[in-house]
Amino acid sequence: MREVKVSTSSREELKDITSKVKKAVNEIGLEDGTCVLYVPHTTAGITVNESADPDVAKDIESQLKEIAPRGKGYRHREGNADAHIKSSLIGNTSRIFVENGSLQLGTWQGIFFAEFDGPRSRNVWIKAS
Repeated sequence: MREVKVSTSSREELKDITSKVKKAVNEIGLEDGTCVLYVPHTTAGITVNESADPDVAKDIESQLKEIAPRGKGYRHREGNADAHIKSSLIGNTSRIFVENGSLQLGTWQGIFFAEFDGPRSRNVWIKAS
């Protein structure tokens, strides 16, 4: 297993970590198999989506803010219930095939760490087999 460190600079942010994941898979030495990504945080997640146009990530962030707005009067007293909801919608795991030592992502796809309660220093755990 490898751990990738991710630092975020704003409360909500989709950060492209594709290159970090590729490096970790190369370090593991997996030629053919599956790479599992896991985010061990309740207010963050991971997703695969278009990385060629940065407006896609901005649109996702914008729509999640509409679905679960901050400060809506949630019961959770910590003040970050919206972050927990967004994390549940995005999810905390992703599985990607590896073939010939390369992540099998589509032409426009990238791997995004989804921060909903930052800025923070976070981790993504990577297991390849």
